[in-house]
Amino acid sequence: MRISVISIALAIVVNLITIAIVTGFQNEIRKKITGFNAPLFISKVGSTSIFECDPIQKNEQLATEIKKIEYITKINPVSYKPGLLQSLKFIDTLKLLNGKDSLIQRQEILGVLMKGVSKSYNWDFIKKNLSIGRLPNYNQANLSNEIILSEKICALLNFKLNDEIRCFFMKEQPLARGYKIVGIFKTGLEDYDKKIVFCDLREIQKLNEYSIASSIEIDDSLHNLNSIVCRAKVSTNATNLLFDWGNGPDIYSGFYLKQLRDTTIRLILHDMNYKTNKSIPIDTSFLIINVENPLLCIDILKNKDGTIKINELNDDEYSLASKQGRILVKSIPGKGNYENYIAGYEIEVEGWKNIEQVKQKLKEMIEMRPDKNGQLLQVSSVEDNETDLFAWLSFLDINVLIIIILMLIIGIINVGSAMLVIIVVSTNLIGILKAMGATNWSIRKIFLYQAAYLIIKGLFYGNLIGISLCWLQSTFGIISLDPEIYYIEKVPIELTFFSWLIINVITFFVCIVSLILPSFVVTRISPTKAIRFN
Repeated sequence: MRISVISIALAIVVNLITIAIVTGFQNEIRKKITGFNAPLFISKVGSTSIFECDPIQKNEQLATEIKKIEYITKINPVSYKPGLLQSLKFIDTLKLLNGKDSLIQRQEILGVLMKGVSKSYNWDFIKKNLSIGRLPNYNQANLSNEIILSEKICALLNFKLNDEIRCFFMKEQPLARGYKIVGIFKTGLEDYDKKIVFCDLREIQKLNEYSIASSIEIDDSLHNLNSIVCRAKVSTNATNLLFDWGNGPDIYSGFYLKQLRDTTIRLILHDMNYKTNKSIPIDTSFLIINVENPLLCIDILKNKDGTIKINELNDDEYSLASKQGRILVKSIPGKGNYENYIAGYEIEVEGWKNIEQVKQKLKEMIEMRPDKNGQLLQVSSVEDNETDLFAWLSFLDINVLIIIILMLIIGIINVGSAMLVIIVVSTNLIGILKAMGATNWSIRKIFLYQAAYLIIKGLFYGNLIGISLCWLQSTFGIISLDPEIYYIEKVPIELTFFSWLIINVITFFVCIVSLILPSFVVTRISPTKAIRFN
């Protein structure tokens, strides 16, 4: 009987701890992943990863409609850009085979993923895991160079709070940008801690060249009866563009100048919508020409190959030589409309169980229906983007089921054995009861009640021990884990009242029902033989 009580208690302890650990582990990993990436993501059709998306235009009307969907709590515009962080120079010790140490100067690099977020971004997760510093401030009108990254990256690159660091981005020419570390966090999710760096959304929008930006340039040779050509230069291969040189939007992307004098040329770039037959101005650029004396373009000095002699002064300013003196040319490129483009929208959802329902509603709203900008959008979930990780988490459910079934079987076998022993010991009593007219079922109920008492006793001790162990781990984190393998630093515990109730109810009823069969032994006992039984 004691063994049966211990087996039931052990089954409850193991099952409670198993459910608490697996539930806590799954929820903790989900919270961390959705802390870096929201449960749902809206991007352009054809995008295979949220980190590598073609840009879409912001659509405030669509965002407002999405917010009305039940269980959606927030919608955030985001963009991503891969980069290389370069550490500051530091002195390191190199251990040599001869036993002598040598000091060397080192400078490390690390590939990261810059995540651009806006001033409305939900910082709750990062704030909860902030080790030192503060959250970045992206509320100001001007572009911010403040970033926030993890302890892992700081350890690898020897960074510390308030350091001024550089990040390199691969474009036609490598581009270096400077940033200031204002906050350092630690989530324990190693895969994300060592690659995600939060920065201003406007920074990524500019780096990705999402915008249609214009500038004005002069051809390097004379054309059309010794005239120079002022030509529009557009940052992308956009179509449906019109060019306004002062006489309204037109299709001509340049014009000729035969004479030069002090002048400012203005270009307004338009986006033409042929469905509505309306054009929208999207960018403005300037070209400023200063001459010592008015002159004809034929007087501009040329190289031997016929090209114009150009002396570059800086990125946007250069000079031309002529017989009448120097010609200063300054280009003022347009800012573009980069703030209108993003990689996509992150959709935050209330409750993990509601994600699939919200996803279906979003699909019905946006998929296969071009928006006002003519874009086709798609909806993906964090599970679609992290299939391997969530497949691993789902396998844990199978492990839990196997453990629960095994522990129930152990409890059933031990309680069943105890009941058979009780029946054998009580054979005389059974014979007397039958002789007095008791039915088989009434006698079986006596032993079922006694077995139920043993089960309840085992449940009591099992719950007492199991809940106590869960509380100790939850409060003090006694058992730790390797975050590089398990993504968290200690064994998580999450035991809900519903889970506790289900485990206890299932254990009790499964054991009681399984004891009905051993109780049939009572029906095989003969009253005359049972009374003589010693």
